[in-house]
Amino acid sequence: MTPTPIFNFDNTTNISQWHVVDDNVMGGKSTGNFKLNEEGFGVFEGNISLENSGGFSSVRYGFPKISIKEFSKVILRLKGDGKEYQFRIKAKAEDAHSYIAYFLTSGEWQEIEIPLNTMFPSFRGRELDQPDFDKNYIEEIAFLIGNKKKENFVLMLEKIELK
Repeated sequence: MTPTPIFNFDNTTNISQWHVVDDNVMGGKSTGNFKLNEEGFGVFEGNISLENSGGFSSVRYGFPKISIKEFSKVILRLKGDGKEYQFRIKAKAEDAHSYIAYFLTSGEWQEIEIPLNTMFPSFRGRELDQPDFDKNYIEEIAFLIGNKKKENFVLMLEKIELK
């Protein structure tokens, strides 16, 4: 099956629907930024602070409902900084919880495959006693870093696809 794009980055990409949400929503001091670099890649970067019980930064992209009935995985093409990140999805944008998969970056360009049915439900850092992802639609994706340590981060994104 041919992969179907959720989002592809290039020099003409409009990233105005991508929004950074840091721990400052709860009093933390972490800072994240999202931009397109000169090569046209999405760049999520910033600094994680543990001050005021903080410790995370995320970038989110909401979109009209996409049917995922015929797909079984998400493919991420990205280059990280050797740190662990979370890829998150929501079946409905207004859902309080997200479904999460952790992935480790290598410092090189990677293609990461995440089976949708292995993504587990979580709310505010706590795994929920609910089934893993089994929905037919998604309306939001996100990347989050929150490794319980003070650190700088850089994650470059080329594309996010369904397969």
